[in-house]
Amino acid sequence: MTATVEPEVGRARLRKEDARLITGRTRWTDNISLPGMLHVAVLRSPMAHARISNIDVSAAKEASGVLAVVTGADLADEQGSLPCAWPITEDMKAPPAPALAVDTVNFAGEAVAVVVARSAAEAHDALEAIDIDYEDLPVVLDMNEAIADGADLVHPDLGSNASATWIFDSAEAGSGGDVEQAIAASDVVVERTFRQQRLIPAFMEPRSVVVDPTGEQITMWSATQIPHILRWMTSAVTGVPETKIRVIAPDVGGGFGGKLQITPEEIVTFLLARRLGRPVKWTESRSESMVSAHHGRDQIQKLTLAATQDGTIKGLKVELLADMGAYLRLVTPGVPILGAFMYNAIYKMDAYKFVCTNVFTNKTPTDAYRGAGRPEATYAIERMMDELAAELSMDPMELRRKNWIKHEEFPFNTVAGLTYDSGNYEAATAKAMEDFGYDALRAEQAERRERGDAVQLGIGISTYTEMCGLAPSRVLGALSYGAGGWEHAAIRMLPTGKVEVITGTSPHGQGHETVWSQIVADKLGVPFDDVEVLHGDTQSSHKGMDSYGSRSLAVGGTALVLAADKVIDKARTIAAHMMECSVDDIEFSGGSMKVRGTDTSTDIQSIALQAHVAHDLPDGVEPSLDSEATFDPENFSFPHGTHLCATEVDTETGQVRIRSYVCVDDVGKVVNPMIVEGQVHGGLVQGIAQALFEGAVHDESGTLTTGTLADYLVPSAADMPSFTTGHTETLATSNPLGVKGVGEAGTIASTPAVVNAIVDAVRHRGVNDVEMPCTPMRVWQAIQGGSQAAAGPGGTESGGGLGSLDASQGGAR
Repeated sequence: MTATVEPEVGRARLRKEDARLITGRTRWTDNISLPGMLHVAVLRSPMAHARISNIDVSAAKEASGVLAVVTGADLADEQGSLPCAWPITEDMKAPPAPALAVDTVNFAGEAVAVVVARSAAEAHDALEAIDIDYEDLPVVLDMNEAIADGADLVHPDLGSNASATWIFDSAEAGSGGDVEQAIAASDVVVERTFRQQRLIPAFMEPRSVVVDPTGEQITMWSATQIPHILRWMTSAVTGVPETKIRVIAPDVGGGFGGKLQITPEEIVTFLLARRLGRPVKWTESRSESMVSAHHGRDQIQKLTLAATQDGTIKGLKVELLADMGAYLRLVTPGVPILGAFMYNAIYKMDAYKFVCTNVFTNKTPTDAYRGAGRPEATYAIERMMDELAAELSMDPMELRRKNWIKHEEFPFNTVAGLTYDSGNYEAATAKAMEDFGYDALRAEQAERRERGDAVQLGIGISTYTEMCGLAPSRVLGALSYGAGGWEHAAIRMLPTGKVEVITGTSPHGQGHETVWSQIVADKLGVPFDDVEVLHGDTQSSHKGMDSYGSRSLAVGGTALVLAADKVIDKARTIAAHMMECSVDDIEFSGGSMKVRGTDTSTDIQSIALQAHVAHDLPDGVEPSLDSEATFDPENFSFPHGTHLCATEVDTETGQVRIRSYVCVDDVGKVVNPMIVEGQVHGGLVQGIAQALFEGAVHDESGTLTTGTLADYLVPSAADMPSFTTGHTETLATSNPLGVKGVGEAGTIASTPAVVNAIVDAVRHRGVNDVEMPCTPMRVWQAIQGGSQAAAGPGGTESGGGLGSLDASQGGAR
């Protein structure tokens, strides 16, 4: 009897990648050393806004080991402007974005000059010999002040600090009614303003780039998420034909969106290598990364939620100010727009309007950060659901149940114009509540309040969905995005029976080598260890749109399935010839081609050899099983889940402790449960970090005061609770794998769950908001302000009013 082979899909395989990563046998970009290689150090502006009146580089040129000192003026004719691929409106204001500042600096940390030397140490030492004179210009930091009449301008030539205003109106789109009418006709209207603080991606591996111009092609190694896009954009900026550029993303140590970028340093290093005719390397320090790599979030969110007295939601209005920083980077303007389709979340409503104004300030540019627009949207609506529940004296979970889309209503056309293909919010919530012990915790909360305990218990809820598989090219085109969202894959069947998979996705910690091997092993019926995955090199993987937006599995994995189907079809034709039967009589299962109704069979690896030697092939059949496919989905995928958080808040000190955290996520078909679990855990930590710890702070002069890991509080495992995770499964219908995406789910869902729990713990003290990060001081201040307001006249306004992370960023109002 033949033993049953355990399917690979659904199996918790250890990652193929981990052996080399853990033992130090990997090759990060900074590990690359080439003969004759030179090193670059970058001089950055200490000023947030200033005119460069003079640069004296003469002393630096004489420093030990220095071969060149280059300023923005030296590169002005060839550096072009860094690309922005998402002009969200036809009238969007977009300033030139030089890789090296030429005459004006617009944020503290902007590159103004570089030194090229024989060693990195000599290059950095020579930076101190560069003398620059700056003339101060007005610094613009507060978004509300930036768009006020008569405001100082970041880019005077643009005439305004408002880059663009983008509007979605359900009445105009035909997906719902008029929001103002819905608000006017409602019994209860809740208005709140929330502050999404600025965050720093803080990826583990600093950015690094090596450029070798000595071959037939210019080869660039970069710690990037997007080697294919980097090749395209480097060609567009520099004028060097794509055919003459090869980009390699070797092992990349994390990105979180922070390496979804065409960086100034990549362009400068490329130009320097061409100019000098020698390999050149640049690697940033951690403090450089904090101040110059793009930041994330940074929004002021004003929301109006209208409902009937029984809790039925009627309308939602969202008004955003989104901080672009000083320049528009690759997808900067579009990040808040991605969230526009998610503010309605899992809820049914009659009308919806979204208005976003993108604002320039003299800060580090913002761009994609894990979730990119969707965490901001989920935070806002999930906080508002709790606020509406409090206004109605209703259990917040009951309010959600009343308004969410029922499982039998899928597919569902939302008020934001999307079609959710599948989901079961009831099942995920029921499992989460059971694991959490919701009713018992509510009972304990009531007892603590009755006793007047100093430490109060709060329960936070986040029932989220998100759009993943960032892909449908027609949708991206309708949103004026400058590229498509398809993905490419190829499969090579080698004569030895081994399989090479070439993918256009570019992993940086996700485990693609393992998961792609599992998919192909199951599909072709070959051993897992016989599959090798190639990625991240535009020479071997010539087509791809790379990795971001939880798209790799839903889009790239599907391209792989389609390529495997083509391999099987080719093999079936050759097998029929080999076994002298009709193609229609061939059955394929578990790697074996079998003649229906007989014991005659052959395996696909033997067929690969037969195809390669080509001694006896059917007429007109090419001697290869190799196949490739490109997949462009018609819709996004929509994972969802329920996250529940219990916090203990010390009302005397403001200290917050997460006592319990339970999440049940539905990410569609799970290919590798261990990797999914790791993605959820990592996402939870980043979302909780926004709620409790992290925040980029600028002083009144525009200097980043949280520019080291001693000041910017990235939590460790010791700062986190244990998580209880689980999953339910409803398959996506937008791809044959049934997968939905998991890379951003934990980050999207966890932040509102934690903040809702904190506010819930002290709401009886008059608190309805605590601005993130919810530090002990902020929580304590909220309690003091809320208690005074609850006491009657003479008290301060409850909630809000705490100030912001710093004086430059405005507070919740």
